[in-house]
Amino acid sequence: MFTLNDVVPWGRSLDEYRSMFTLTDSDMTGRILGCADGPASFNAEATALGWSVVSCDPLYRFGVAEIRDRIDITFQSFIDQTKKNAAEFVWSNDLPDVEALGHRRMAAMAQFLRDFDVGRASGRYVDAELPKLPFADDSFDVAVCAHFLFLYSEQFPQRFHVDSILELCRVGREVRVFPLLELGSVPSRHVSSVVDHLRTLGFNVQIEQVEYEFQHGGNQMLRVLR
Repeated sequence: MFTLNDVVPWGRSLDEYRSMFTLTDSDMTGRILGCADGPASFNAEATALGWSVVSCDPLYRFGVAEIRDRIDITFQSFIDQTKKNAAEFVWSNDLPDVEALGHRRMAAMAQFLRDFDVGRASGRYVDAELPKLPFADDSFDVAVCAHFLFLYSEQFPQRFHVDSILELCRVGREVRVFPLLELGSVPSRHVSSVVDHLRTLGFNVQIEQVEYEFQHGGNQMLRVLR
């Protein structure tokens, strides 16, 4: 089973974000927060298209050289784990094997690194982490969180997930979280209790199927509306 002890830097592209979160052209005309984005190229690609995206992650307290070192340290172990547990993942003509996955991830992270200094200077990359964010209420139209909440269910308890989603709801009018699996491609132990708790607080909570699926069964997104 695929396991990690800690959160690792691992970047995904704009196309993947759009598939994971069903982000439409209409969504992208609003203000978007990417929370726990890490070294994703989402922000760089979206900004180049004229969209308004802010990414936040504690990784952004470091400089480019330090982030690159962290990527280099974790990259091979992540790839080795994926090879060992390849049956947990969905392979396709578009992404046929672990080597193709590694190439795609490194390309996304390289694009992030090229954009990071300019983006941080302009306020697009913010050093911040859940469950407390340095943004005013209703700063964003949509707040998304990819491959952090629920994925690291063993490392973070149910209360952390509730507090984090409530904080995302404070700064964003709508919140989307993907995937609803934890490491090992198993359903997150926290989803049911988190959904029930949010509903008792009056939130409109929906679990929706999306086009994106890399972990087997990892094709569902949590959407939370106030």
